[in-house]
Amino acid sequence: MTDLDQAHAAMEAAPDDDAARLRFYERLADTELFMLLGEEAVNEQITPELFELEDQRFTLVFDREERLAQFVGRVAPYAGLPGRALAQMLQGQGIGLALNLDVAPSAMLIPAEAVDWLVQTLQHGPDETEARLTEILAPKGLAEAVVTALDRKLAIAAGLARSAYLAAATYEDGARGHVLAYVDAVDGAEKALASAASEALTFSGIEAGMMDVVFVRSSDPLAAHLAKVGLRFDLPEPPKPHVPGAPGMDPDAPPKLR
Repeated sequence: MTDLDQAHAAMEAAPDDDAARLRFYERLADTELFMLLGEEAVNEQITPELFELEDQRFTLVFDREERLAQFVGRVAPYAGLPGRALAQMLQGQGIGLALNLDVAPSAMLIPAEAVDWLVQTLQHGPDETEARLTEILAPKGLAEAVVTALDRKLAIAAGLARSAYLAAATYEDGARGHVLAYVDAVDGAEKALASAASEALTFSGIEAGMMDVVFVRSSDPLAAHLAKVGLRFDLPEPPKPHVPGAPGMDPDAPPKLR
């Protein structure tokens, strides 16, 4: 089963659980979806294949290329897009998603209203504020669902930072909360990393309280203190570019014949 299959199964098993439903839509946003096209792309312009059902329009999407091929049963044009990008492209057009129809346990129709809701939810980004930290302590009292959501989000932020630490924080005005500190973030990645943290809270389904995001260098004294008291998340290294060898030279990958 794919991650989307598992999230769908959890949602179906607990239809009244808002948190399970939120986690499904989070997985949908983070998953690369393959959309069937009505014609070959022209100058990067794509035209979805649409069909009508119960007076609603849907486009066919699949979370695996193999599933699309299984459903179509023929050579057909398609485009791969992250779920969030696909939802943004369809927003406001009255087009829903027909997900994995007939080929997976996660088969379902996602109406246009749900697509628009997902885009609006993803747009709830973090706010920039100025606050002075006076104390950093070991994290406590934060729901396990939030920690799990952060771990999942940071696992797909490959190469954007070296690591991150979650810690409890006290502020100059006496307020208390939590802080997620990214260590050695790549220049220009700050907005994406802050949004990842914000989405982890949004889709956790928990009233998580306050969590700020800060960026530190590994040479900063604060980084050393965070390493002592914080909960560490290691971001994966970015995948190395694949350089294909000459056809037929790899005994484990014989040439494809047509």
